Amino acid sequence: MFESLLDTVGDHNLGALVGLLGGVLLGLAARLGRFCTLGAIEDLLYGGSALRMRMYVLAIGAAILGSFSAMALGWLEPESSFYYSIRWMPVASALGGLAFGYGMALAGNCGYGAIARLGGGDLRSFVIVLVMGVSAYMVLAGPLAPLRNLLFPQVAATGTPPGIAHRIGAYAGLSPIPIGLAIGATISLAALASRDFLRDRAAIFWSLCVALAVISGWLGTYWIYSHGFEALPIVSHSYSEPVGETILFAMNGSVRPLSFGIGSVAGVWLGAFIGSMIKGHFRWEACEDPRELRRQILGAVIMGIGAVVALGCTVGQGITAFSLLAISAPVTLLAIFAGAALGLRQLIEGFQVAE
Repeated sequence: MFESLLDTVGDHNLGALVGLLGGVLLGLAARLGRFCTLGAIEDLLYGGSALRMRMYVLAIGAAILGSFSAMALGWLEPESSFYYSIRWMPVASALGGLAFGYGMALAGNCGYGAIARLGGGDLRSFVIVLVMGVSAYMVLAGPLAPLRNLLFPQVAATGTPPGIAHRIGAYAGLSPIPIGLAIGATISLAALASRDFLRDRAAIFWSLCVALAVISGWLGTYWIYSHGFEALPIVSHSYSEPVGETILFAMNGSVRPLSFGIGSVAGVWLGAFIGSMIKGHFRWEACEDPRELRRQILGAVIMGIGAVVALGCTVGQGITAFSLLAISAPVTLLAIFAGAALGLRQLIEGFQVAE
């Protein structure tokens, strides 16, 4: 049945459909489950609540369990993924993560969060999405690409893949699969080690939906990679490069095929729109303060640059790469948290962009 669907729809369109379905889950999680990385950090540091941070951690743990279970069943080969294909760059992870986190605080949302808010009618987020997508592509393939390649050259990984479970397994002479499952179970149990969180079934449900979206991306694109004819990349959800890719498709889609990333971006918007309609929260919003808009534009520029340097965002590195236990993921995520904490502190103390 799936083979006939692949023949009918085509590799690119089926990949976009897989991204769309997972993106809808992520959009619903943002609007109905209040799943938000910046919100989790702000709640933890200034709101006296760790609920949303536990949601984020549970999503990571469940995504690890799902991904390594898929590896055990032969449904996923992470060595073919982007995160395992190049050598880890510690400086890029740290600096890119710091820049992304700081820009996220200034903009008031990450790329995923901005798309979700756009689905609720927030036109300020439309500006953030556009600026972030353009700045990401300026560094990825535009005039700043040669400088990025000079400072952070991407070198193909050789030997043991740059994954935590794979490196531990190679050192101990063990399979990485049970190691990954043990790490995923430990992270999940740590997130669930709260009676308040255990009682919040909705929060747990939406955390698992986020994990399911990431796992479905890996499974779907790996199946297309294994059975299709286009040798499409094995990917899952991320919201840095795909945002720029979606903008390019909107401008010249007649000569550019669909992709998983484009479907994912559209899915988050659609899921967020559906969620906002269900909650009755959809309303058009615009920025009335020019200083606020300048701050958000600056933050979006910094986010786009940081995401490309770090090879991912709060979803791309924070959950998707983490689901494979890529070495870059925890380093980048900690750097994003540090950058966001710095940006939030400056905002709370009255930081403003100079006139």
